[in-house]
Formats: sequence, structure tokens, C-alpha cells
Amino acid sequence: MSQFPDASGAGSVTPNLDFAGTTPYEDYVKADVLTHLQHPLSDDPGEMVFLVTTQVMELWFTVIVHEWETASRALRRDEVPVAMDALKRSVRELDALNASWRPLAQLTPVQFNAYRDALGEGSGFQSAMYRRMEFLLGEKSASMLVPHRGAPRVHAELEKALHEPSLYDEVLRLLARRGLPVPPSVLDRDPSQRYEPSPEVERVWAEVYANQDQDAELVRLGEALTDVGELVWRWRNDHLVATRRAMGAKAGTGGSAGVAWLEKRAAKNVFPELWTARSHV
Repeated sequence: MSQFPDASGAGSVTPNLDFAGTTPYEDYVKADVLTHLQHPLSDDPGEMVFLVTTQVMELWFTVIVHEWETASRALRRDEVPVAMDALKRSVRELDALNASWRPLAQLTPVQFNAYRDALGEGSGFQSAMYRRMEFLLGEKSASMLVPHRGAPRVHAELEKALHEPSLYDEVLRLLARRGLPVPPSVLDRDPSQRYEPSPEVERVWAEVYANQDQDAELVRLGEALTDVGELVWRWRNDHLVATRRAMGAKAGTGGSAGVAWLEKRAAKNVFPELWTARSHV
């Protein structure tokens, strides 16, 4: 944090205002780069809001991926406190990400149509960083790499993420190392495939939650994951509602099914057995 002189100048520290080149703040934050990345393609003033909000979402995707990858690595090393810290930070970041919908949440169809053509074939499902988020949650799909074939670095990063264990895979491996009966079919599954709910894993989580010590480490880990899952679900639902308000049931940009596709996504729980196990405790 910087110190700034107060109005009277009494007891103040005068900041250095004379730099040979760009300011140290600019060198670190790259604010000039960030604030000149906006190039609206229509004359509608609302497009700037849409563009900046979308770019802000991409930055939140980036830091959340960082947190979940940090948590995954920590779980692999049995460093649960490190993983928990990363998950808790991601919960606050998901809150901020979800709040990003507010500037767009009440767009009318006419307001959205004023600049919708500027999007062309662009669509949110083409976001590579959002796809990495979904891969970390176990929502794997090789077909989602196809839109990125023209960007070798992005494609390589996504392909790597596709074949790596998800965050939930690492959690289940940790539970197995703690002596809980996670089935081999789950532990040895192909990590490039979408995770499917398992009755055996449901029973494992029910056993974890039946512990009378609700402050036990695995219970707290389960609750941190549940916080993440809840906020991802809220993100999907906020996306759905905003889209319904702006364009109804029309086809989405980029050839997506629009609301129909979002409804299907919103109906799915992240870390599914963490939710269903509660019925058996």
C-alpha cells in the first residue's frame, strides 16, 4: 500500500513522482496494457461494458485456475493445509467472478442486439481459460480442444490439462491414501474422460461426514470443496438467467444452443457425491 499526503500536509510522506521511465506501478501491474485492450466494434456505448466485463471474467478465470492447480499439487503431496488455503482463496475469487454478471444481468434484448453482431462467431464456450476451469472440476471433453487448434500454445496447455488428474481426482486419491475405500475403478480411471458419479464414492463421503468431529481435516476439506461447488453452480445459473433476459431461447453466438445448453450445464452438480452423500448421514 502506498502512502499519500493528506490535505494539510502535516505528518505526510511525499511520494516520489519523478521516474526516468514508466512508474514502478506500471512496470508491475501493466495497467496501460490492460486499459488499452478494449476495441469496441460497434457504436453502441453498452458494448464497452460487455467487453470490459468479459475481460475481467477472463482474469478471474486465470487466478482461479492458478488456485485449483496449486490445491491439486498440494493434495498430491499430502499438504492439505496448503490446498485448503488455495481453495478458500478461490471461494473469495469465485464471489468476485460471480459479481461480474451484475453489469450485464439486466440487459434487454434490444440493448444486447445493439452490439451483438460485433461478437460475430465469438462465444463464451470458446474461452480456453474457462475450459481449463471446467477440466479441473472433472468436466473433461476432448472435443472442446477443437476450437483452439489454430492457437498452438493454448491448444497445448488445454491438451495437457485434459490428460492430467482433475482437482477432484486428487481429492479422491488423498481419501484413498487416508484408508478410505475409494474403488480402484475410480482411482485408475482415464483422467481425460468426464468424471461420473460413483455410489462407492458417495459412501466414502458419507463416512467422512459421519465423523462426530466436524472440525476433522477431511470434513473441512469436503466443506471447502462444497463451497467451491456451490459458487460454480451459482455462476452457471447467473449466466443462464442473464442470457435468458438478453436473448430468450434464441441460438447462441458461435452456433451454440444458447439457453438450452446453459440449462443443461446448470443442472449438473460439481463434486456430485459431496451433495448426494448428505442424504445418507
